[in-house]
Amino acid sequence: MTLPASRPLLPAGVQLTPEGLPRLLAHARALGAIRIAVVHPCDELSLRGALDAREAGLIDPVLVAPRTRLLALAAQLSVDLTGLPIEDVPHSHAAAAHAAGLASSGAVEAIMKGSLHTDELLGAVLPAHAGLRTKRRLSHCFLMQTPAYPRPFVITDAAINIAPTLEEKADIVRNAIELAHTIGVAVPRVAILAAVETVNPRMPATLDAAALCKMADRRQITGGLLDGPLAFDNAISPEAARVKGIESPVAGRADVLVVPDLESGNMLAKQLEYMGQAASAGIAIGARVPIVLTSRADSRATRLASCAIAVLLAHRYRASPP
Repeated sequence: MTLPASRPLLPAGVQLTPEGLPRLLAHARALGAIRIAVVHPCDELSLRGALDAREAGLIDPVLVAPRTRLLALAAQLSVDLTGLPIEDVPHSHAAAAHAAGLASSGAVEAIMKGSLHTDELLGAVLPAHAGLRTKRRLSHCFLMQTPAYPRPFVITDAAINIAPTLEEKADIVRNAIELAHTIGVAVPRVAILAAVETVNPRMPATLDAAALCKMADRRQITGGLLDGPLAFDNAISPEAARVKGIESPVAGRADVLVVPDLESGNMLAKQLEYMGQAASAGIAIGARVPIVLTSRADSRATRLASCAIAVLLAHRYRASPP
């Protein structure tokens, strides 16, 4: 695939830095708030996160939780839930199932994780009877921005697929390309990461990387430029790629980093966040609606940015359902 002669970076509104976040929120807000099921927001962080996103004009939340417990929390925090729809359910498991039903029926356009485990939420979303599955496997994308790199980039999958097969990695790549398109990268450069940049039969990650690139050559994966295996250094550093003699339109300029497994991806993302001052947003893609998956340790900015990305995806799905 040939890159356009003039390849724009992300739109000015889609940035995660402290200076750029207000532009991202304004960019998403201009599209119009989306109705979102907030699943079991029964702690301070998840409830305030939903209310902050509502105040920012990003979402119209439907709170799915035990009513008595939710109102007691609101009173404790001195927050007003007047006018907000509350879907009363007995517990977190029922909240996840009910939210999946709301999304399946079209009553909401997205789902947002509250104070329950990711496994519990996805256990309600993934079964065929929930009506939210698509032809693709669900995967998670971290959209990150660090001072050491000139543009935001995606790390995937660091939260859902533990040890993905080749077929599952192909869907992980397709989902990441879709996210990149949504945030304005017309032809994302996708680096398939491994420990080395050469194919080694004793290192399965390098074999998967080579196979994924050949799948792109055969147009089984479209919409982006793939290369791999690439080690992390030559995926993001033009100098490292030059020193190692790698000639590639992806090496040193990756927009998407596809990790071999969840453990390596999770460690990479958290190292960048806690030691590399990276700003981030997190979203799960591959279902009929975007799913905001945030951690209890996530900042207010991360929660708002994640909701903004969900807004961009939800509006994309109105025109082109997954």
